[in-house]
Amino acid sequence: MLGGGGLVAANVYASASENWGDGTGANGAGHVLSAGMTTIDCPDVGSRLTAVPDTARPDVDRELALLDRQTAGAYQQLQQAGQSAAQDSGSVDDTIMNPLKEKRAAAIGRISDALDRAGQPPQGLDTLAACTLRPGADGKDNGGQATASTAPTATSTQGAQQNGTGQGGNGPVVSDYADITSVQPDAANPPQQADASRGSFTSDCGVNANGLFNSDNVIVAPGVSNGAHHFHDYVGNQGNNAFASDDDLAKAGTSCVDQGDKSSYYWPVLRLQNGAQERDAGSPGGGTEGNAGRIVTPKQVTLTFEGNPRGKVTAMPRLLRIITGDAKAFVNGPGNANASWSCTGYEDRQLKDKYPLCPPGSDVVRTFRFQSCWDGRNIDSANHRTHVAFTAPDGSCPAGFRAIPQLVQRLVYDVRAPSLQDGGRTVPLFAVDSFPEQLHKPVTDHGDFINVFDEHLMREMVDCINSGRTCGPGGDGSGTTPTPTASSGSGTTAAPGDGTTAQPGGTAPSPSSSAPAPSASQPSEQPRTDATTTPNRTSKQDHTAKSGQTQHRATREHRPTASAPSTPSTQSTGPTQSAESTQSAPAQPTAAGYVPPAAAQPQPQGTQGALAETGAHLWPAALGTLLAMSGLIMLLRARRLRY
Repeated sequence: MLGGGGLVAANVYASASENWGDGTGANGAGHVLSAGMTTIDCPDVGSRLTAVPDTARPDVDRELALLDRQTAGAYQQLQQAGQSAAQDSGSVDDTIMNPLKEKRAAAIGRISDALDRAGQPPQGLDTLAACTLRPGADGKDNGGQATASTAPTATSTQGAQQNGTGQGGNGPVVSDYADITSVQPDAANPPQQADASRGSFTSDCGVNANGLFNSDNVIVAPGVSNGAHHFHDYVGNQGNNAFASDDDLAKAGTSCVDQGDKSSYYWPVLRLQNGAQERDAGSPGGGTEGNAGRIVTPKQVTLTFEGNPRGKVTAMPRLLRIITGDAKAFVNGPGNANASWSCTGYEDRQLKDKYPLCPPGSDVVRTFRFQSCWDGRNIDSANHRTHVAFTAPDGSCPAGFRAIPQLVQRLVYDVRAPSLQDGGRTVPLFAVDSFPEQLHKPVTDHGDFINVFDEHLMREMVDCINSGRTCGPGGDGSGTTPTPTASSGSGTTAAPGDGTTAQPGGTAPSPSSSAPAPSASQPSEQPRTDATTTPNRTSKQDHTAKSGQTQHRATREHRPTASAPSTPSTQSTGPTQSAESTQSAPAQPTAAGYVPPAAAQPQPQGTQGALAETGAHLWPAALGTLLAMSGLIMLLRARRLRY
């Protein structure tokens, strides 16, 4: 009986801790790369393809997605090889880099053949096959991480966090964060011209409270499952996945209040590197590719379309696709980087290449200002960039381009500043999902948009912007915006699964928000901005969508409502304490974790849940239980015989 009980205890303890003790279980990351965030730098073939004939696009898109899979696979091999292999460059070349070059050469050859068959012979693509290792230099490159000669091997999730390599073993690192209060304010926007389109139009599409995620990207990798290698949040169109056709998007439902907006808005999820096992812990795009930890639902998402400081805007073409930012900016360079990071109360200070450390009572803010010049012909381009452009600093569009409404996405997160002194053990690090080899760098953040507005609503938007009115939830259509009431700004929401609710209280100063500009930490970067005046949106209002996104306004009236999103004001309604701040340490990993409604399950989805995996390893405990019960029965029978 005692032996059986001991077997039960030992097995249950081992099963409860094994997935979080060796780095090979729930987060699927294997051993942390002891070379301290050494990564693989491959030339981006897709960005070189500025013109691809329609007949060749399916083949080209498929091969480009294969190149991403090859790079991700090679990076995982490098990560699993550990310190000894990382120090032996010859071994890495033989087992990882040279085979990767051969695979890339074959895929690039098939791209060249497809272009040649379509009557457009490729030029110079064969020189893009070779990749290079990008190690840390003196412990400072790649975010200040240690190099192979100095970094100890970390073989656990907590060990990875202590060494500054994140829960998945591939970032973030301590130097990826900066104190927002130490950042210099951005330069003011240039003045608007007399004919400027000063209005704005807001679409209320919720915060993805129903948990619609997947690791696809129908713009970059159509027809390819897990084409993004990281998970996206989706609001608006509810039918977006890798296989969605234009007709599928048009027929799908929408989470937007105004049913005339079926557009798809999506971006990489933000995660807490807290050791929690999320629903995708064993899935492609999730834990198996280093994207580990609890997904944080935004407390507020604001989707605003703005005008042009020099003149009127024209309607966006239906099904226009725009990507802003660069998911591979860490190895590609910052030329196309365009995400901005800040904190509520400090949004006149924007970071490009750092995550912000916000003071108590201030929330993390991600902002994407999309390209607002269109070539007048194409709804997409081969590299998904050349059909749209940013305005010049004075607001003018390039020759041959016309101004369109500029989408500004503002995402607010109730997360605390991580404890950098212990690598996020006390208060967990936060980071966006990324391709594995991009190491969760903030400069890789990006946003995607597909315009599926109906024509009538698009005309309303253009008229509203050009006439200088403020339309949509929170605006009265007259060109002025009402001050939010106490009832509209008092709600707070914790991230799913946290089990706590943030509490309001206090106030925070409200800045004059401006377009993104180069941060103090990256002075050489050119501004990626459309020079328009952005309304200040520092309200702490809760903007959580109703469960299932089933409550929608049937008419297209644009009137202020009590539950409307935050509107320009002179002061925040009050800082909100993070849900995580109610704990003195990050939440301990649990067996089951948070599982959203079945209807919201992402595709592809891992088939093994944490509870099922744990149960599969508990058969020794079951045997021990049987032995213990048998011992107890024998003891009772012996006692009866004795008396």
